[in-house]
Amino acid sequence: MTKNLNAKKEYLLQNQELFGKEIFLDIAQQSSPFPNQLNTFEKNICNCEKCDLHKSRTNFVFGEGDKNASLLLIGEAPGAQEDLEGRPFVGRSGKLLDKILKAIDRDRFNDTYICNILKCRPPENRNPSSSEVDKCKPYLNHQIKLINPKLIVTLGLVATSTLLGKDSSLKDMRNNIFYYMNYPVIVTYHPAFLLRSPSFKRNAWEDFKKIRDYIKN
Repeated sequence: MTKNLNAKKEYLLQNQELFGKEIFLDIAQQSSPFPNQLNTFEKNICNCEKCDLHKSRTNFVFGEGDKNASLLLIGEAPGAQEDLEGRPFVGRSGKLLDKILKAIDRDRFNDTYICNILKCRPPENRNPSSSEVDKCKPYLNHQIKLINPKLIVTLGLVATSTLLGKDSSLKDMRNNIFYYMNYPVIVTYHPAFLLRSPSFKRNAWEDFKKIRDYIKN
């Protein structure tokens, strides 16, 4: 301990000789202001009041799954059932997602993590506002860094366009690999859309077979 303190003191004295009393820091080397453990991070932000969504939420929906998952699934925001239970994708669309994951030999707790861009439900399930995204996205970014997945999969057009900043149709973005924070991203349909439009389930299955193969390689 004494050796470490002396080394720090020596560094500060050298810094003072070069630059006076001002201390220059390499911002790129500074650590994140958030905790580096996923459970601690959740506890740290679960009472967030950065935007007005905290006034109407029932529960903060952080996400769930394997904290070391190779597959990270991201939707746009919690729905009514998710808000009630405090868990992502637990309604009818969540049950369909569970079936899809089972078809590729995994589940939400097996090498998979599920979360949303927003951690609180927008009233009436409206799309996230740009202001809400700006306030919540740093949480998502840190979540991604902690999980460090091999592949990110965005579920639905809103999540995809919000995360990637692209103004294209889901049809045009499917079958491509994008990158977010240097992580590869594959785009597919939101399970809720598949419930409304079951004819697209075949396309979604093709997407998830590619997702399975990408993770295995």
